[in-house]
Amino acid sequence: MSAAPRFPFSAVVGHDDLRLALLLNAVHPRIGGVLVRGEKGTAKSTVVRALASLLPTLDVVDDCRFGCDPAAPDPQCPDAPHGPTATRRPAQLVELPVGATEDRLIGSLDLERALTEGVRAFQPGLLAGAHRGVLYVDEVNLLHDHLVDLLLDAAAMGRAHVERDGVSVSHAASFLLVGTMNPEEGELRPQLLDRFGLTVQVAASREVGTRTEVVRRRLAFEADPAGFAAHWADADAELAEHIRAARARVEDVVLPDSELRRISALCAAFDVDGMRADLVLARTAIAHAAWRGADAVTEEDVEAAARLALPHRRRRDPFDEPGMAEDQLQQALSDAAEQAEDQPPEDPDDDPDGGPDGGPGGGGEPQDEPTGPTGGGGGEEQDQQPGGGDSERAPVGAGQSFRARLLEVPGLGEGAPGRRSRARSRSGRTTRATTVGGHGLHLTATLAAAAPHQAARGRSGPGLVLRSDDVRRSLREGREGNLVLFAVDASGSMAARDRMTAVSGAVLSLLRDAYQRRDKVGVITFRGDKAEVALPPTSSVDIAAARLRRMRTGGRTPLADGLLRTQHVIRTESTRDPQRRPLVVLLTDGKATVGVQGATGSKQAVDDALRAARVLADTGTASVVVDCENGPVKLGLANRVATALGGPSLRLEELSAEHVAGVVRAVSGDSGLAA
Repeated sequence: MSAAPRFPFSAVVGHDDLRLALLLNAVHPRIGGVLVRGEKGTAKSTVVRALASLLPTLDVVDDCRFGCDPAAPDPQCPDAPHGPTATRRPAQLVELPVGATEDRLIGSLDLERALTEGVRAFQPGLLAGAHRGVLYVDEVNLLHDHLVDLLLDAAAMGRAHVERDGVSVSHAASFLLVGTMNPEEGELRPQLLDRFGLTVQVAASREVGTRTEVVRRRLAFEADPAGFAAHWADADAELAEHIRAARARVEDVVLPDSELRRISALCAAFDVDGMRADLVLARTAIAHAAWRGADAVTEEDVEAAARLALPHRRRRDPFDEPGMAEDQLQQALSDAAEQAEDQPPEDPDDDPDGGPDGGPGGGGEPQDEPTGPTGGGGGEEQDQQPGGGDSERAPVGAGQSFRARLLEVPGLGEGAPGRRSRARSRSGRTTRATTVGGHGLHLTATLAAAAPHQAARGRSGPGLVLRSDDVRRSLREGREGNLVLFAVDASGSMAARDRMTAVSGAVLSLLRDAYQRRDKVGVITFRGDKAEVALPPTSSVDIAAARLRRMRTGGRTPLADGLLRTQHVIRTESTRDPQRRPLVVLLTDGKATVGVQGATGSKQAVDDALRAARVLADTGTASVVVDCENGPVKLGLANRVATALGGPSLRLEELSAEHVAGVVRAVSGDSGLAA
């Protein structure tokens, strides 16, 4: 039965940058793939899936599960030696689901056959199926980090390596990698962003005519997929021929030294890390020239390549805005033109400063830490007014950020892979063998269990005689990501500008730490008469940071309601993601002034807060209280709340990893500790 027709590539309306990025990768696969960022419902997946039908057909060695080219077969192919016959087939588009395992991605070894028959039996994974085709990862930002690392390593090297239980397999895995993602659901780490060759931001058009045509074509395709595809077949065939011609031309395209200097100057101007950007930019410019039918790269090709290859490499921090402004690019191109016209020194060894020097004036990325908007009014301290007034203050800027200390959930979890708390996992270090549960075969323990019984089982050949009760599996321990809920006291007693600025900086530092440790985060704020969920749990910590910067302060302190609302969020989230353990980070001075159901009076409010804390502690939720109280007289109310929660109480400065390291050095008598 033939596959259902895909939406034709030529019928896609708009998305010019996305179409160009995909076509250039089809012309020159060494560019490194495309990352497509965009909001939901923007046809990202439709465009990517349509690309496969444009790729040239392939000659494949018969009976080779790894798609070897008969003209240049892989000498290390597990299916070698190859026969003389070959068949022609279309290039494949292989989709990697978000929930895939490591075995599904890179393949798995049949260890039972390896032990019993003495043969290296390998079951290929998705990387083998994608060889010489397209590997598509939808929602790549939700893929587990260790899978993304394996995927990008294979894409960069053109080979997949499986090293497991003493058996080694390597095979060719050259493919066009395409990932799509919705930034609202979480960002990729900057290190992983850099591994994608090109990136494209897509959004739905706001032009009525364009939107109308999109709907018209989609409805026509759904009504008659085969007829719609046939209508656009000639246009797709023309594109496919264009790709074939450009592929044949790309090796002969000349990259003049002036344009190479322009590329280096652009990368230096935008202060990108490493040399990968220069290589990607050069390859993309060459592919663009080949696509135009030109024999040499020109400034036009470099500019087109820069729009696709540089924006995502400017993002070094989870709170940096991706992309680049048009005026920045034009300024950089203008300054790079001067570099392109300069003649390089005859002997680079004679001119240590001969490379591109500096960036464009005002065109590079600002290096200062981003801050939120500053509110009106002076900087004087203003605690809540007598009588419980709910005066409101504008948002305050974020304080200085720092590297946060590790806050973790006690015990051993089983949540999603991350970098915070200890957990059983598929990819961690092996701690012991077991007959129940576990992940993967524990080879040594299995051999030890089977060895004493070989004579009784009548072993006569080179392999072992195994039975099902000999099999031992590995228990592995790694790290998990947690649900980190920030409960932030935004009341009048916290509203002094210097204090709230420090609190804001501390939360931003903790958010950055949560991003790096692959946590989900949520933000609950409480002020006035009630608490509110400023941000429901999400993997997008940059959205959390933006909400925090807009937080307003002032009014009374409904601490009890803040704790009860936090408990409600945890209960709701546990039904969606029961394996992800929560960690509550409460930032408050403990000065509760509003109790349950709006009860007033400091004693009643504090008692209600302590009861709410004990209720939260009874659920087994781990918590940390950050005591924000300052001044010469301290009541210690935050410490009482921490005791009721059953968690530690830390001062703001104790959240810093540098502070912890300094204390350790002081205790150990390190003479290098600064006074």
